[in-house]
Amino acid sequence: MRTLFPCPIAALGIKHAAVALSLAAMTAGATAANLPQFTFDPTAVGLAGAAFMADNLLISNYSTVTLGTGNSFTETGYLAITSAQLAGSTFLPAGLGGSYGMYIAFTGSGTTSGGDPASVPTFGTLSSLSYTLYGYNGSAAFGFSGTTPIESASGEVALAAGTLMNGTVVTIPSGDGLTFSPSASVKASVSPLMAAFFVAPTPFYDLAMTAFSNTTSQVETFDGGFLIRQGGGSINFASAVPEPSGSVLLLAGMGAVGFMVRRRRPDSSR
Repeated sequence: MRTLFPCPIAALGIKHAAVALSLAAMTAGATAANLPQFTFDPTAVGLAGAAFMADNLLISNYSTVTLGTGNSFTETGYLAITSAQLAGSTFLPAGLGGSYGMYIAFTGSGTTSGGDPASVPTFGTLSSLSYTLYGYNGSAAFGFSGTTPIESASGEVALAAGTLMNGTVVTIPSGDGLTFSPSASVKASVSPLMAAFFVAPTPFYDLAMTAFSNTTSQVETFDGGFLIRQGGGSINFASAVPEPSGSVLLLAGMGAVGFMVRRRRPDSSR
């Protein structure tokens, strides 16, 4: 059997990986109805759609994972936005996938624990990732030319961009010794490039959170990596929460200012 990841994983079993993924799924399900809402307006940037409110975007993943030395990997591809959700209900925004579309182009890199993913669970972290969200009029197809992801959109408008904050990747063997299921979870920054598109909130959220889980039928191996064809995922947005240390410093600074003001205030009892 060809080994995709050259070094064996140490001391972690399928049961531990399954438990971790189950807990993550339970957490995601428990909070799905409370995701922060947002409003996009495609017409504001010349796209043939209509404004819509949502709290989650559903995505189809077309990407290539290429393996390198020392358990390193790179991933590049496209995330086609297929529909939206609001409070757990899925809907198709007017015009999306017909008169206009949106996709994310991304590239990233990282390292894994190593081992053959068809035989043992593998775990990894992303060390870099950058992406751009595009909008376009008309329809587009996504797929591969050999092992290279391709798309057929034209006249794209760059709507937003961002970079990695943190991310993890996991592969779980299916049990047949031949196939496996990869998944990923990523938190990235959000920098709107076309402010009129991002109607609400104002200012827009500064975090994008994505999660992907792919079945074995969506994975195609090749010598040196694998493709993810039409994998499943989602993206939602939130505002960054200040780090506790930053909050403490802010409060300490405010306290110091208050102390100085009190020291400078004339004593009215004199």
